[in-house]
Amino acid sequence: MSTPAKGYAAHSAETPLAPWSFERRTPRPDDVSIEIMYCGVCHSDLHFARDDWGMAAYPVVPGHEIVGRVTAVGDDVTKYKAGDIVGVGCMVDSCRQCNSCSSGLEQYCAEGFTMTYGSPDRHDNTLTQGGYSDSVVVSERFVVRMPEGIDLKSAAPLLCAGITTYSPLKHYGVKPGDKVGVIGMGGLGHMGVKLASALGAEVTLFTRSESKVAEAKEQGADHVVISTDDEQMAAITETFDFMLDTVPVQHDINPYLNALKPDGTHILVGLLEPIDPAVSGANLVFRRRVLAGSLIGGMPETQEVLEFCAEHGITCDVEMINIDQINEAWDRMQKGDVRYRFVIDMASIKEENAA
Repeated sequence: MSTPAKGYAAHSAETPLAPWSFERRTPRPDDVSIEIMYCGVCHSDLHFARDDWGMAAYPVVPGHEIVGRVTAVGDDVTKYKAGDIVGVGCMVDSCRQCNSCSSGLEQYCAEGFTMTYGSPDRHDNTLTQGGYSDSVVVSERFVVRMPEGIDLKSAAPLLCAGITTYSPLKHYGVKPGDKVGVIGMGGLGHMGVKLASALGAEVTLFTRSESKVAEAKEQGADHVVISTDDEQMAAITETFDFMLDTVPVQHDINPYLNALKPDGTHILVGLLEPIDPAVSGANLVFRRRVLAGSLIGGMPETQEVLEFCAEHGITCDVEMINIDQINEAWDRMQKGDVRYRFVIDMASIKEENAA
């Protein structure tokens, strides 16, 4: 039988999030039922709910940085049992058969992966609902185990911000001694600094704000460049092996391409809109540079980043909120007023329901 659930949902692009009662699906044989403990608040949640990308479906419960406790498992589940502490990220299904899925790269599924919220379920066509809620039901394949000793609250954003920055650093082979530039100092950017540093790279943060200099160095950046300072930008021409670009809005990437060595790679992880202003072909052709993109990570790599962060003591810097503060948190997030990720204590939804 389906299970009653409580969450906060957007019912249109213009209305604030509000309490909503709905049904979680009847668990399937490969399903894991999870009581949600914490859920990170990603900027993508706001973009989707406000229909900024033109793909929203309502009502929708956002949230794809989920940490919780297993309450029950289906008969075919072998990896988890009741009581285990687990995580769920940006995906809850895929075709499971294409070359990408067979390689553990479900985020590049040939048919498109099923998002944690706002996607039609592949089996019954119901709309998936996310982690701003008290429970979730997810196929075992798309559940990861939280490592022993990791701080669960601040580990929740690793399931999106962490894997989004870790995956390209690993894929493009960042190694000790490489010079890595991280563009932007938000939820993604500060994780990029921490992870690149832990991989042994010499890390430079690029920011428009002088106020971020000390902050960036506290996060592990070896250097900070003020990107609006022409002299500072000229001084680092052709010095970097990689640029990790976390900026989610349109911006000029040509100056950053000029900062790459020949064969350097500029990796977009934040921008989904057309690149504007246009990229100069000469910035690529004359130095054999690569302009690349990267999307979250597959399930094996998501487990890997959790283990890596546990081993190196890496967590996301978070500010805890209760569920009834979510609209205020979204307003603050839109203004950049968070260091660096809100995380909802989902015990607050139980308290709200009991009141």
